[in-house]
This record gives sequence, structure tokens and C-alpha cells, in this order.
Amino acid sequence: MAKSSPQNYPRITDPQNQYFSCLDESQLIAHPKKIPTSEVTRFIIDAIRNAEIKSSREILNIPDGLNYSDTKVIYKREGKTLFKYFRDYCGDPAATAYQLLNEHYTDVCVEQFRLRTLQKERMNSGWRYQFLAFDCARSTGRFRSVSDIGAAEADFNAEIEFKDTTINPLSLYVSIKNRMNTLGGQDWPKAIQALEQVAINDRNRRGTYLCVFGLAMDQGKKSRTIKSNSRTKQPYSVNTEVWLANFFWPFFANYSYEEIMSYVLDVLLKTKKDELSIKIVVPEELIESFGNCCREHGLISNDGKFNNPRKLVEFFCKR
Repeated sequence: MAKSSPQNYPRITDPQNQYFSCLDESQLIAHPKKIPTSEVTRFIIDAIRNAEIKSSREILNIPDGLNYSDTKVIYKREGKTLFKYFRDYCGDPAATAYQLLNEHYTDVCVEQFRLRTLQKERMNSGWRYQFLAFDCARSTGRFRSVSDIGAAEADFNAEIEFKDTTINPLSLYVSIKNRMNTLGGQDWPKAIQALEQVAINDRNRRGTYLCVFGLAMDQGKKSRTIKSNSRTKQPYSVNTEVWLANFFWPFFANYSYEEIMSYVLDVLLKTKKDELSIKIVVPEELIESFGNCCREHGLISNDGKFNNPRKLVEFFCKR
């Protein structure tokens, strides 16, 4: 990976400091206020709902801007695909037929969708905290500007001023991950390079830049680090830092990681599960497409329930 020039922003210069060569945060302006708890709660509710919408569209590969008519075509196709998955990946036909007796096809469809997308469903959590961090950063008043989420490789961009007003503001290019292991070891160099290219090629940037990988739910005694090659010990980029949750959330939200998680829990505890879910939203058109396939194969009764376990066994065993 090609090396980039070190950015000339204030860094920690003490070689004995565990954060040597990292950004010297003490030189930045501080948070001017505390975001009201009621506002944070509203951000959390919005973040959960927005993450549901985004994750559902991403899992089903729905392009942004696609009209409703074309989206429905994809939903119906995916319902048929899910029905095929339902048949092909049945581990135990007899036990499954027994478990599904008197279950409604809508519930079965949602569960099958969850199983099929279990790995991708974890993206829902990542997007939730992307939206939340963005809203907090925009509301706290610490940052000169905060861009929209989804800017190329970065989830959001922010500009922050130094206490020394003769220094141009620092541009932050932020990519949020759940935990350190979200990216494999071999993926880090590519991700770092891609994020830094966004910063380098940003024609609107005035001053220096710092690329940040924020870990929304991973913390440690060393709350910041610069990723290095394990063999050569050389940094992949001296302009890119990984901020763990116990540094990331105070920096952007002026709340600790524990406080943020407590507020999220409060929202979930006060909201009925059927009103606000942290799971993926399955489109009704997809569910109905799945149900139509069940009807065509004679697997459900008129009220939509699986009422014939022997028919199910036959369905699972025949290809």
C-alpha cells in the first residue's frame, strides 16, 4: 500500500506516551454543551428505525432511488427465493414439520428470512450507531460542520477547530464499525487506504485531515491506536487512527460508552417490541410472495397456517 504524507496537525510527541504520534486532542476545542437526554433519546429512536429501513434494503439489494413498482418486483422475486431456501435448507424434515404445525406462514417467513440473513443482520447494529453518532456530532455544537452519512467510504465527515485559531480546522473522515474484528486482519490495509483516498481527494477540504475508524461497541485500556503491519511494525497510515468506544463516544457525543448503551437500553425497555424492533423489517410484499408459494404447494390452510405435517415432510423430501 502506497504511503501518504504525514498530516501536519498537532500530535502527541512524547515517545513514552502510549498514544505517541496520535492526534493531540487537548489542542482541539471542547464540547460547549451537553446534549439533553430527551434529545439523545429521540436520536436513538430515529437511529433504530432508520437502521431497520437501510438494512432491509441492503440485504435485498434494493438500489437507492428505485421506484416502488420496481421495488415490488424485487420483493416478490425474493419471496420465491426464500421459499426455495425454506425447502433446500431444512435439516430435519420430520422435526421441522412437527414444529411448524399450526404456525402461520407470516411468522415462518420472517424466521426463515432471519436465518437466511443472520450474518447480514448484524449490519443493522452498525448502521444504528452510525446514525446515532452522526446526529450526536451534529447536535453537540463542537464541530464546525458534519456531513451526511454515506459519503463514499466514510460514514460521516466532520470539521473541528483548534484552540489556536491560526490553524485551519481539522477534517475528520469517520468510518464506524461494531468491533475490531468486524474487519479481518487482511482487510484493514485496504479499508485504511480506501478511507484515506476519500480524504485526499476531497476538494472541499481546507486544512489537514485525520481518518478515523470508530468502534461503536469495543473498548479497552488503550482507547486509541494506529494499525500497523504485524510483521514490519510499520503503520499502514500515520493519518489513520482506530478509536475504541470509550474514546469515540465522548469525542463525538460528549457521553461515555456506558451512558450511550444505557440510553439505548432505556429506549428498548420503554417501547413495545411490536412497535420498535431492532430486527430486520421484512417487506409485506416478500411475505405475501412466500405465502403464495406455500399455497401453490398446498402447505397451508385457508387461514394461512401449516396444518398438514405429512404434506410438509413430502415437500421437504422431494426435489
